[in-house]
Formats: sequence, C-alpha cells, structure tokens
Amino acid sequence: MSQLIGDSRAMREVRAIAETAAQTDANVSIYGENGTGKELMARAIHYAGARRAGPLITLDCTAIPEGLMESQLFGHVRGAFTGAVDTQPGVFALADRGTLFLDEIGELSLPLQAKLLRALQFREFTPVGGRSRRVDVRFITATNRDLRQAVASGSFRSDLYYRIGVINVVMPPLRERREDVPLLAVHFARKFALRYGRAVPTLAPDALRLFETYSWPGNVRQLENAMEQAIIFAQGRALTAEDFRVALAGPAPAAPPLSAGHHLGAPGEAPVPDPFFGKSLRELEKWYILETLKRFHGNRTRTARFVGLSLRSLQYKLKRYDALGEARSRVEDS
Repeated sequence: MSQLIGDSRAMREVRAIAETAAQTDANVSIYGENGTGKELMARAIHYAGARRAGPLITLDCTAIPEGLMESQLFGHVRGAFTGAVDTQPGVFALADRGTLFLDEIGELSLPLQAKLLRALQFREFTPVGGRSRRVDVRFITATNRDLRQAVASGSFRSDLYYRIGVINVVMPPLRERREDVPLLAVHFARKFALRYGRAVPTLAPDALRLFETYSWPGNVRQLENAMEQAIIFAQGRALTAEDFRVALAGPAPAAPPLSAGHHLGAPGEAPVPDPFFGKSLRELEKWYILETLKRFHGNRTRTARFVGLSLRSLQYKLKRYDALGEARSRVEDS
C-alpha cells in the first residue's frame, strides 16, 4: 500500500480499509471525485492480495459507446454482428484468475447492468453470439456518482448496487487532506525530475503557502499535472508559486473561504465574488473542460492530456454534456 501516499487521518482510514479488502476476495466499490486516485486504490488492493500474480484488467465505462459495451465486457464470436470478423475475448475472459476493474460503473445502461449482475452472481458469462463459460474473477468498481441516489432515481439497479459493494472505499478529496499536499508534491517532483532528467527541485515557501490555500478542484490528478508542468519549465531551479499559476488557473476558490460566495484573488487584491459557489461537481467539471479546450484553441488531444482524461473519454463527456456547440463558440472567442 506504499503507493497510497499520505499521513492524514482520512488516508490512514482509507488505507486500513484497503489492507483489509486486499486480504479477501470480496467485491469492492470505490467512490470519490475525479482525480482522487480511485484507480490507484484498485491497483493497490489487487497487488496486495492473493491475485497479485494474475492479470489486472481495467475498463473505463465512459470510453466505450453503449452499442459496443456488451462485446467489451463479455467478448464476441466471429460473425456475431456486422463487423465481427474475428472472435474477440472480453474483459471478463481476460481477467480470469485475476481482477477486473470497471471504472465509472454508474454509466452502464440498465440492460447491461442486468447482464453484469448475472455474471457476478454466477461467475459465468456469455460472449455475444457464443456459449456461456465460467470465469474466476475478483471484481472492483469505481464511480464518481452517488449510486444510492441513482438507485433511488431508478437509473441503477439496487441488486447490483449491493452485489458490487461488499466493501466500500470512499477516497477523500484533496481539500479534506491538506496535510498530505506537501508529501504528494515532493513525490511528484521526484517522479517528474527523474522522468525528464532534471535535478529534484525544492519548493519555495510561497509555493507551499499556495498549496495550503488552494482548493484543488481536480484533486491529486491536478496536483500531479501542475507539478509536471512546473518541472518542465523550471529548468531545475527552486519552484515558486509563480511556477504553478498557469496550471492552477482553473476553478479554484481558496479555502477556508472568507465568506459564502467569495474567494481570494491574487496577493494584495480584495476578495472577489466566487462564480463557482453553489455549482454542482458536474457543472464545475464542464466549466473546467471547456475553459481548458479554449486555452488550447480547440485542440482536444492537448486538452485531454491536461485534464487527465483519455481522448475518447473527453469526447464522450463533451457529447454527454451537449457541449460541442458551446465548446466551439468558446474556442472561436479565444
């Protein structure tokens, strides 16, 4: 569990649950905002458990069109549908004797949830156009959604909810574990200094103060991204707050807030209204993606890398938020 960096109370509690989960074969559900390290937690549980020698197969449910998801999960045989020129295994077959990690399981449709439930109950699945087969798989899921609310609204099956969540792990957002930020910053500084052949830089006091007051809407992923950019451009010198200004220019009200609906401006400036106060996580995510797309003049590849998504996931989110037209207008205005 050494890859789960942090000594805050929240991380100690999460690490203890993960260590218990690793000693069992029970299904695990990992909850948390984007960027909190849900996949890292899944990997930690897998590699600390009895299945560590087996495969760890990951499937991002937001990256696969719904029409292809059943084939991705269970595979298909040649000729099962138009375009199926070869027999292909799905992730269930690939994860045999190992662990299957389904990221963002809350995005699955209800019909697929029913098929997934049967596969979990009986450890048996049927490839599209093929015959059923048994499989030995440990199952870990993750989502940034409140599945209890999804169950109440009818968009997620209650029987699947209880089946996947024998052990539940809630990843704390970075703003709730601020004492871990310096540890994470040093870890990422070493990681990227090694990657780019640079000397490991020190962090100036003003950079540490910035880290302490920043709200980290993108969580650990945002800190990692900011440190990578700083390492690239700092050329081995000590990192100051200025080295992180551009990378942290997203929606970032300072914490603790001065009052509801306000945040701190630049040093020496008066508090300014906070346009993000009262917004939902999904609204903040949409704003962040579109502003980043604008910054990169519509370049989706660079945008996806900056916000920590695959290109397919970014395209899916733009479509899901019905944001393509708005994104174009923002780029044109930049």
